[in-house]
Amino acid sequence: MNLSNLKPAAGSTKKKKRIGRGQGSGRGGTSTRGHKGAGSRSGYSVKVGFEGGQMPLQRRVPKFGFKNPNRVEYVGINLDILQSVVDKFNLTTVDFEALIEHGFVSKNDLIKILGRGELTAKVEVKAHAFSASAQKAIEAAGGSIVKL
Repeated sequence: MNLSNLKPAAGSTKKKKRIGRGQGSGRGGTSTRGHKGAGSRSGYSVKVGFEGGQMPLQRRVPKFGFKNPNRVEYVGINLDILQSVVDKFNLTTVDFEALIEHGFVSKNDLIKILGRGELTAKVEVKAHAFSASAQKAIEAAGGSIVKL
């Protein structure tokens, strides 16, 4: 077997319909377009979502809600995750680069440190935002915070 004698499996391919090639073909005359109307004409195309004049779905279904374009989205990282990072990689400073390096955030994310879990290590934490409970816990453990 080589590339010159490969063939598709028997019955897996069909011949293309040859439309508009005379009455004898069975697909001459109207060429499967039916009689008259816009659909039989050349250049006809239907708009996306057009339902034959019936009120289209995107207009029948009401709009609701609001997405604030100015919202600032943070990736939350809890104290228990910070503690595991410090234990695993033996860090004294947990900053944006360290969290990217260890796969907790991506380079375009903003980080907020949240207060779930406990932090026993004395670390300097650099992030974009801190919850009040996280800030209290970090400072209680002897660490410090730096807002980016």
